[in-house]
Amino acid sequence: MPPALPLPLPLPLPPLGVWLIGARGSVATTAVAGCAAVAAGLHPATGMVTETPPFAAAGLPPLASLVFGGHDTMECPLPKRAEQLAAGGVLPHGLPSAVRAELAAADAEIRPGGPLHGDTRDDEELIAAFAADIEDFVRRGGLGRAVVVNVASTEPVCDAGAARLPASSLYAAAALRAGCPYVNFTPSTGLHHPALRDAAAAAGVPCAGRDGKTGQTLLRSVLAPMFLQRALDVRAWSGTNLLGGGDGAALADPAAAAAKNAGKERVLADVLGAAPQGEVHIDDVPALGDWKTAWDHIAFDGFLGSRMVLQTIWQGCDSALAAPLILDLARLLARAAEAGLTGPVGELGFYFKDPDAGSSSLADQYGALLGLAERLRGEQR
Repeated sequence: MPPALPLPLPLPLPPLGVWLIGARGSVATTAVAGCAAVAAGLHPATGMVTETPPFAAAGLPPLASLVFGGHDTMECPLPKRAEQLAAGGVLPHGLPSAVRAELAAADAEIRPGGPLHGDTRDDEELIAAFAADIEDFVRRGGLGRAVVVNVASTEPVCDAGAARLPASSLYAAAALRAGCPYVNFTPSTGLHHPALRDAAAAAGVPCAGRDGKTGQTLLRSVLAPMFLQRALDVRAWSGTNLLGGGDGAALADPAAAAAKNAGKERVLADVLGAAPQGEVHIDDVPALGDWKTAWDHIAFDGFLGSRMVLQTIWQGCDSALAAPLILDLARLLARAAEAGLTGPVGELGFYFKDPDAGSSSLADQYGALLGLAERLRGEQR
């Protein structure tokens, strides 16, 4: 009997491209450096839900297969930006040097964004140029596909009657034209512009958004259901955010702050049935750098009208909170595309203040996310 021939080895999967809008910002830099560090075994995957057991057999692309590029209007190279973040305590000391090659490779794939002051191109020309950059990235890198993730600074609330599309919608339109899944991790308009409705429906790619849930709203999505389920009447819920860095500067604009606060307020209205009294205030404190403090004051009534108060303080680094979620979302949307999902992926609402569909309760959202993991595991069999 002839000896059995060895089974052929499976072909390696093509790399996954992650195209970041705002690719030289703090969140993007932390995501690129963090991916390299975790893939190399230098640090654990803390904060990455996709690295927990329920996702082990879901067929997600490995971290080592991720290749980064993107658009930005800034010129500071990623290795230098990483050094600045390490000096501010955002990245561990020595990490920028340890992953310098990966940072430099990603920086080499960053293309000029826009529109910049004096740019005479119209919307169609900008969309075509941005889409060509993404397609070139995929082609030259031999990538299976690319996922476009918006992590740029928050825009003011969009005027739907404006003659020009906002920058976030130009990038979103370019992602659709390039055939790429799209994530809007910001409160900016992105795909939600009426002019993109038909293109988004016809593109046949999955998308998710909007506005990543990393701190104050994450806590609200846990606490609000608690009050509701315990039949405690919330009379008022006020909050204050102190933050610096690029986010602080961008949100010093009242119009941008209004876009940011809409998602924070939606969580309370959705869960409690109506928005309680109180507002959220955002203060730019440049001395805080990439760190933020979020304070909430919750006034509620108990049995027999007993008046009580809960106060919370959340102190953290937004870039370190957001970066693992960016990696999660890129992997999940790439896998969703492979499984044939199209349009808004409501099960990814776990990650967003203003999700595409479903409950605003974190527990409910996590259940839906586990359901998506199960569905993707089934596609693997």
